[in-house]
Amino acid sequence: MGEDFSKYNGEGTTLRKAQLRMLEILVEVDKICRKHNIPYWLDSGTLLGAVRHGGFIPWDDDIDIAVLKKDYLKLRKILLLELPPNMVFQDWKNEKKLPIKTGKVKDTKSHVVTTHVNEKMKEQGIWIDIFPMEYVASFRLKKFIDFFYGRFFRRLHGFENGKFEYVISLIFYPIALTMTWFAKFLALFFGKNKLTHPFGGWHGVVKRYKSDVFPLSKLNFENKEFFVPGNYHSYLTTLFGDYMKIPPVEKREAHGLKYCFYE
Repeated sequence: MGEDFSKYNGEGTTLRKAQLRMLEILVEVDKICRKHNIPYWLDSGTLLGAVRHGGFIPWDDDIDIAVLKKDYLKLRKILLLELPPNMVFQDWKNEKKLPIKTGKVKDTKSHVVTTHVNEKMKEQGIWIDIFPMEYVASFRLKKFIDFFYGRFFRRLHGFENGKFEYVISLIFYPIALTMTWFAKFLALFFGKNKLTHPFGGWHGVVKRYKSDVFPLSKLNFENKEFFVPGNYHSYLTTLFGDYMKIPPVEKREAHGLKYCFYE
Protein backbone atom coordinates (compact mmCIF):
# COMPACT_ATOMS: atom_id res chain seq x y z
CA MET A 1 0.00 0.00 0.00
CA GLY A 2 2.24 2.77 -1.28
CA GLU A 3 -0.53 5.31 -1.75
CA ASP A 4 -0.47 8.47 0.35
CA PHE A 5 -3.82 8.71 2.16
CA SER A 6 -3.04 11.90 4.08
CA LYS A 7 -5.40 13.89 1.86
CA TYR A 8 -8.23 12.16 3.70
CA ASN A 9 -7.19 12.25 7.35
CA GLY A 10 -3.78 13.82 7.60
CA GLU A 11 -2.75 15.49 10.84
CA GLY A 12 -4.69 18.70 11.39
CA THR A 13 -7.62 17.78 9.16
CA THR A 14 -11.11 17.96 10.58
CA LEU A 15 -11.68 14.28 9.87
CA ARG A 16 -8.54 13.30 11.78
CA LYS A 17 -9.60 15.40 14.75
CA ALA A 18 -13.01 13.67 14.70
CA GLN A 19 -11.40 10.24 14.42
CA LEU A 20 -9.23 10.91 17.46
CA ARG A 21 -12.29 12.01 19.43
CA MET A 22 -13.98 8.72 18.47
CA LEU A 23 -10.86 6.89 19.58
CA GLU A 24 -11.12 8.52 23.00
CA ILE A 25 -14.66 7.17 23.31
CA LEU A 26 -13.57 3.69 22.21
CA VAL A 27 -10.78 3.66 24.80
CA GLU A 28 -13.29 4.49 27.52
CA VAL A 29 -15.77 1.82 26.41
CA ASP A 30 -12.97 -0.73 26.17
CA LYS A 31 -11.90 0.10 29.72
CA ILE A 32 -15.44 -0.41 31.02
CA CYS A 33 -15.89 -3.69 29.11
CA ARG A 34 -12.62 -5.06 30.49
CA LYS A 35 -13.52 -3.98 34.01
CA HIS A 36 -16.84 -5.85 33.88
CA ASN A 37 -15.69 -8.79 31.71
CA ILE A 38 -18.03 -7.94 28.85
CA PRO A 39 -16.78 -9.39 25.55
CA TYR A 40 -16.93 -7.03 22.58
CA TRP A 41 -15.15 -6.87 19.23
CA LEU A 42 -14.28 -4.32 16.58
CA ASP A 43 -16.77 -4.68 13.76
CA SER A 44 -17.35 -3.78 10.11
CA GLY A 45 -15.15 -0.98 8.75
CA THR A 46 -13.40 -0.50 12.08
CA LEU A 47 -12.20 -4.11 12.06
CA LEU A 48 -11.24 -3.75 8.40
CA GLY A 49 -9.24 -0.66 9.26
CA ALA A 50 -7.45 -2.45 12.08
CA VAL A 51 -6.40 -5.32 9.79
CA ARG A 52 -5.65 -3.40 6.59
CA HIS A 53 -4.44 -0.04 7.91
CA GLY A 54 -3.58 -0.58 11.57
CA GLY A 55 -6.19 2.02 12.45
CA PHE A 56 -8.96 3.96 10.76
CA ILE A 57 -9.66 3.44 7.10
CA PRO A 58 -8.31 6.85 6.04
CA TRP A 59 -11.64 8.12 4.72
CA ASP A 60 -13.81 6.47 7.39
CA ASP A 61 -15.76 8.61 9.83
CA ASP A 62 -17.15 6.18 12.37
CA ILE A 63 -16.25 3.40 14.81
CA ASP A 64 -18.32 0.23 15.14
CA ILE A 65 -18.09 -2.39 17.85
CA ALA A 66 -20.34 -5.38 18.47
CA VAL A 67 -21.48 -7.36 21.50
CA LEU A 68 -23.82 -10.27 21.93
CA LYS A 69 -27.33 -9.07 22.70
CA LYS A 70 -27.32 -10.61 26.19
CA ASP A 71 -24.10 -8.73 26.97
CA TYR A 72 -25.48 -5.53 25.46
CA LEU A 73 -28.30 -5.50 28.03
CA LYS A 74 -25.71 -5.59 30.79
CA LEU A 75 -23.38 -3.10 29.12
CA ARG A 76 -26.02 -0.41 28.57
CA LYS A 77 -26.83 -0.33 32.30
CA ILE A 78 -23.17 0.09 33.15
CA LEU A 79 -22.53 2.76 30.52
CA LEU A 80 -25.43 4.83 31.84
CA LEU A 81 -23.70 4.85 35.23
CA GLU A 82 -19.97 4.82 34.55
CA LEU A 83 -19.23 6.97 31.51
CA PRO A 84 -17.22 10.12 32.25
CA PRO A 85 -19.06 13.48 32.27
CA ASN A 86 -18.07 14.32 28.70
CA MET A 87 -19.78 11.23 27.28
CA VAL A 88 -23.37 10.00 27.18
CA PHE A 89 -25.06 6.79 26.13
CA GLN A 90 -28.04 6.70 23.78
CA ASP A 91 -30.12 3.93 22.32
CA TRP A 92 -33.72 3.43 21.22
CA LYS A 93 -34.82 3.04 24.84
CA ASN A 94 -33.74 6.45 26.11
CA GLU A 95 -33.75 8.32 22.80
CA LYS A 96 -37.06 7.80 21.06
CA LYS A 97 -35.87 9.49 17.87
CA LEU A 98 -33.21 6.86 17.24
CA PRO A 99 -34.72 4.78 14.42
CA ILE A 100 -32.53 1.67 14.68
CA LYS A 101 -31.68 -0.67 17.54
CA THR A 102 -28.13 0.50 17.99
CA GLY A 103 -26.37 1.92 21.02
CA LYS A 104 -24.30 5.07 20.72
CA VAL A 105 -21.76 6.58 23.08
CA LYS A 106 -21.55 10.28 22.27
CA ASP A 107 -19.10 13.03 23.03
CA THR A 108 -20.76 16.09 24.60
CA LYS A 109 -18.03 18.52 23.50
CA SER A 110 -18.78 18.37 19.79
CA HIS A 111 -21.63 18.64 17.32
CA VAL A 112 -22.20 16.55 14.21
CA VAL A 113 -24.02 18.13 11.32
CA THR A 114 -25.54 15.10 9.64
CA THR A 115 -28.89 13.69 8.61
CA HIS A 116 -32.19 15.01 9.92
CA VAL A 117 -32.32 12.02 12.26
CA ASN A 118 -29.39 13.16 14.38
CA GLU A 119 -30.74 16.70 14.54
CA LYS A 120 -33.85 15.43 16.32
CA MET A 121 -31.87 13.85 19.17
CA LYS A 122 -31.05 15.42 22.50
CA GLU A 123 -27.31 14.76 22.12
CA GLN A 124 -25.70 15.43 18.76
CA GLY A 125 -21.99 14.94 19.37
CA ILE A 126 -19.43 12.64 17.76
CA TRP A 127 -20.20 9.00 18.54
CA ILE A 128 -19.23 5.38 18.25
CA ASP A 129 -21.81 2.69 17.50
CA ILE A 130 -22.40 -0.39 19.65
CA PHE A 131 -24.27 -3.10 17.75
CA PRO A 132 -26.05 -5.84 19.69
CA MET A 133 -25.82 -9.13 17.82
CA GLU A 134 -28.39 -11.88 18.23
CA TYR A 135 -28.67 -15.48 17.10
CA VAL A 136 -30.98 -16.37 14.25
CA ALA A 137 -32.15 -19.71 12.88
CA SER A 138 -32.13 -18.49 9.28
CA PHE A 139 -30.69 -15.36 7.68
CA ARG A 140 -33.37 -15.60 5.00
CA LEU A 141 -36.19 -15.69 7.56
CA LYS A 142 -34.62 -12.79 9.46
CA LYS A 143 -34.47 -10.73 6.28
CA PHE A 144 -38.10 -11.49 5.42
CA ILE A 145 -39.44 -10.59 8.87
CA ASP A 146 -37.25 -7.55 9.31
CA PHE A 147 -38.43 -6.15 5.99
CA PHE A 148 -41.71 -5.50 7.80
CA TYR A 149 -40.68 -5.18 11.44
CA GLY A 150 -37.68 -2.95 10.79
CA ARG A 151 -39.63 -0.68 8.50
CA PHE A 152 -42.51 -0.30 10.96
CA PHE A 153 -40.08 0.27 13.85
CA ARG A 154 -38.23 3.04 11.99
CA ARG A 155 -41.43 4.76 10.92
CA LEU A 156 -42.85 4.70 14.43
CA HIS A 157 -39.64 6.43 15.51
CA GLY A 158 -40.14 9.24 13.04
CA PHE A 159 -37.83 8.09 10.26
CA GLU A 160 -38.80 8.27 6.58
CA ASN A 161 -42.52 8.59 7.06
CA GLY A 162 -45.55 10.78 6.72
CA LYS A 163 -48.79 10.52 8.67
CA PHE A 164 -50.18 7.74 6.47
CA GLU A 165 -47.06 5.58 6.89
CA TYR A 166 -47.12 6.20 10.62
CA VAL A 167 -50.75 5.03 10.94
CA ILE A 168 -50.09 1.93 8.82
CA SER A 169 -47.07 1.09 10.96
CA LEU A 170 -49.06 1.60 14.12
CA ILE A 171 -51.64 -0.93 12.94
CA PHE A 172 -49.29 -3.62 11.65
CA TYR A 173 -46.37 -3.28 14.07
CA PRO A 174 -47.91 -5.72 16.63
CA ILE A 175 -48.22 -8.37 13.91
CA ALA A 176 -44.60 -7.89 12.84
CA LEU A 177 -43.51 -8.00 16.48
CA THR A 178 -45.24 -11.35 16.91
CA MET A 179 -43.33 -12.62 13.89
CA THR A 180 -40.04 -11.68 15.57
CA TRP A 181 -41.02 -13.62 18.70
CA PHE A 182 -41.62 -16.69 16.53
CA ALA A 183 -38.22 -16.28 14.87
CA LYS A 184 -36.50 -15.87 18.25
CA PHE A 185 -38.18 -19.05 19.47
CA LEU A 186 -36.77 -20.93 16.47
CA ALA A 187 -33.33 -19.47 17.19
CA LEU A 188 -33.35 -21.17 20.60
CA PHE A 189 -33.15 -24.51 18.79
CA PHE A 190 -31.56 -23.76 15.42
CA GLY A 191 -29.56 -20.57 15.98
CA LYS A 192 -26.33 -21.72 17.57
CA ASN A 193 -23.89 -20.10 15.13
CA LYS A 194 -25.60 -17.49 12.96
CA LEU A 195 -25.36 -13.90 14.21
CA THR A 196 -26.70 -10.63 12.87
CA HIS A 197 -28.12 -7.31 14.01
CA PRO A 198 -31.29 -7.54 16.11
CA PHE A 199 -34.71 -7.20 14.54
CA GLY A 200 -35.10 -3.55 13.64
CA GLY A 201 -31.39 -3.15 14.09
CA TRP A 202 -30.31 -2.34 10.56
CA HIS A 203 -31.42 -2.19 6.96
CA GLY A 204 -31.10 -5.73 5.64
CA VAL A 205 -29.19 -8.69 7.04
CA VAL A 206 -25.40 -8.82 7.33
CA LYS A 207 -24.14 -12.34 8.06
CA ARG A 208 -21.77 -13.15 10.88
CA TYR A 209 -20.84 -16.44 12.54
CA LYS A 210 -20.13 -17.10 16.20
CA SER A 211 -17.44 -19.59 15.23
CA ASP A 212 -15.53 -16.74 13.55
CA VAL A 213 -15.89 -14.47 16.58
CA PHE A 214 -14.98 -16.64 19.57
CA PRO A 215 -12.54 -17.04 21.12
CA LEU A 216 -11.68 -13.37 20.70
CA SER A 217 -8.25 -12.14 19.72
CA LYS A 218 -6.58 -8.71 19.90
CA LEU A 219 -5.20 -6.30 17.32
CA ASN A 220 -3.69 -2.83 17.35
CA PHE A 221 -5.94 -0.02 16.23
CA GLU A 222 -4.30 3.42 16.23
CA ASN A 223 -1.47 2.06 18.41
CA LYS A 224 -3.88 0.76 21.05
CA GLU A 225 -4.96 -2.83 21.59
CA PHE A 226 -8.62 -3.82 21.21
CA PHE A 227 -10.58 -7.05 20.91
CA VAL A 228 -11.37 -8.51 17.48
CA PRO A 229 -12.94 -11.75 16.20
CA GLY A 230 -10.61 -14.69 16.64
CA ASN A 231 -10.89 -15.64 12.96
CA TYR A 232 -11.02 -12.10 11.62
CA HIS A 233 -9.92 -13.27 8.17
CA SER A 234 -13.06 -15.39 7.74
CA TYR A 235 -15.18 -12.71 9.43
CA LEU A 236 -13.99 -9.98 7.06
CA THR A 237 -14.21 -12.22 4.03
CA THR A 238 -17.87 -12.87 4.84
CA LEU A 239 -18.48 -9.13 5.15
CA PHE A 240 -16.35 -7.72 2.34
CA GLY A 241 -14.93 -10.47 0.15
CA ASP A 242 -11.37 -9.52 -0.89
CA TYR A 243 -11.02 -7.09 2.00
CA MET A 244 -7.31 -6.31 1.53
CA LYS A 245 -7.94 -4.75 -1.88
CA ILE A 246 -8.01 -0.95 -1.72
CA PRO A 247 -11.17 0.34 -3.40
CA PRO A 248 -10.91 2.87 -6.24
CA VAL A 249 -11.23 6.54 -5.35
CA GLU A 250 -14.85 6.78 -6.48
CA LYS A 251 -15.87 4.04 -4.03
CA ARG A 252 -14.14 5.46 -0.95
CA GLU A 253 -17.34 6.49 0.72
CA ALA A 254 -17.81 8.12 4.09
CA HIS A 255 -21.00 9.45 5.66
CA GLY A 256 -20.35 13.02 4.58
CA LEU A 257 -20.50 14.38 8.13
CA LYS A 258 -19.46 17.85 9.26
CA TYR A 259 -18.09 18.50 12.73
CA CYS A 260 -18.02 21.35 15.21
CA PHE A 261 -15.78 21.11 18.26
CA TYR A 262 -16.43 22.95 21.52
CA GLU A 263 -13.17 21.87 23.14
